[in-house]
Amino acid sequence: MPSSAFIDSVVNASMSTMPHAGLAVAVVKDGKIIHQKGYGLASINTNKKVDEKTLFAIASNSKAFTTTALGILVDRGLLKWNDKVVDYIPEFKMYSPYVTANFTIIDLLTHRSGLGLGAGDLMFFPDGGDYGIDDVLKSFQYQIPVSDFRTKYDYDNLLYVVAGEVIKRVSGKPWDQFVETEIMRPLGMDCTVGIFQNIKSDNNVAMPHRIKEGNLIEFGTYTKKDGTLGAAGGIYSSVSELAKWVNMHLKEGKYGEGKTLISKSNHDMLWRIHTNIGFSAIGNGKYQSHYYGYGLGFFLGDQKGYTIIDHTGGLPGMLSYVTMIPELNAGIIVLTNCDPGGLAYASITRSIKDVLLGAETTDWVSWAKDRLDHSASEVDSVVNAVWKTVELNKITSPSKDSFTGTYKDPWFGEVEISYKDNELWFVSKKSPKLNGKMHFYQANTFAIKWQYDDMDCDAFASFTLDEIGKATGIKMKGISPDIDFSFDFQDLKLIRVK
Repeated sequence: MPSSAFIDSVVNASMSTMPHAGLAVAVVKDGKIIHQKGYGLASINTNKKVDEKTLFAIASNSKAFTTTALGILVDRGLLKWNDKVVDYIPEFKMYSPYVTANFTIIDLLTHRSGLGLGAGDLMFFPDGGDYGIDDVLKSFQYQIPVSDFRTKYDYDNLLYVVAGEVIKRVSGKPWDQFVETEIMRPLGMDCTVGIFQNIKSDNNVAMPHRIKEGNLIEFGTYTKKDGTLGAAGGIYSSVSELAKWVNMHLKEGKYGEGKTLISKSNHDMLWRIHTNIGFSAIGNGKYQSHYYGYGLGFFLGDQKGYTIIDHTGGLPGMLSYVTMIPELNAGIIVLTNCDPGGLAYASITRSIKDVLLGAETTDWVSWAKDRLDHSASEVDSVVNAVWKTVELNKITSPSKDSFTGTYKDPWFGEVEISYKDNELWFVSKKSPKLNGKMHFYQANTFAIKWQYDDMDCDAFASFTLDEIGKATGIKMKGISPDIDFSFDFQDLKLIRVK
């Protein structure tokens, strides 16, 4: 059993080894909370400390609330898991008529659509874009699949947004209201909210932070005005309240004195592998693992003979990890408000899990430091080389008049390439934070330095030219090899329209 002293020691080792803001940890065992505690700061600007009630963005750990909500609606006879999405959202349209007609509720939740990793996420990252549910529903028909329907795992967010819209149309309540009234409040999660806008002004809330040039920086919270992304990653909660959520799942849908939130049969659907990710007949690795896959809002795999059910979450400056080991009736919750925050969300979780599993001890804090150091070195070498080339090629920059104009992608919308202070600038009309100076790199390619810097997401823009050298389109990709997958610049097909 991991003691509080042991957990404190792991947290202290991580926080003393690498830069952090704050974090919170809870561990449940046999229906009881055996540890819940906050560490560090909720905000470096106010010096407010984290405690067990501090609300953090849990990001993609919200997805399990969406699948549980759908299970509740199945219990009530209002829908079936294999119902077609078009039966509830007639305007839903995928990249082919067959896929559109056969796409089910289960398909929304299992990352097997045929679309690529994070397809369409650029509508929501960075925040502040003018994209709503109608834009999401229209976008899939323009996305280019990377695999056949239901044959390959590729993680997505936007199909969970569609799942949230199904909940709204079936229940009559917006997704955030449904999960708050039908899941959170019955479980006693009184401060947990579906979207940031629902947080009360006097709540105890962690602010996001990042490491920039070795310094800890606090920045503004990710928000989406209409809460569209909520069903994929909008929830704010604390370790003390998530402990109630975890205990409900460990009881297979039951809570309190014999109450049922979701039936066992539908809870079993959540914890069943629907999309295979990996399998080995002979167990491998430290934990002798054999299988790994995705259920409904949860990853499932085996370690040391036990099924591990978990999920991570990430938004700018916020990382989370929720882990459950049903056979041991145990759960681990780690919430952090700094990216990368020493990868504490992973190193602390794994350290505690090893004790619960009786696994060989690993120094996960050292593992995290080594991984971050290696990644930083690789990223720096690539990114620095790009900007060095930009500097060297300043005097050879081509005439820029050939590149100015308006370009349009069918799902992302229009971008304007124009002059500002005698320099080319890239401005997205529907995602205003995606604007920045374009620096000539080489050939027909420019490197864009975005004004947005909550995350490292600078990008290349390569122009396609006609026979007289006038730009006809733009292809893009991230500069850093470590860029977050949600900045899916590579999926844009920008064509000059004027």
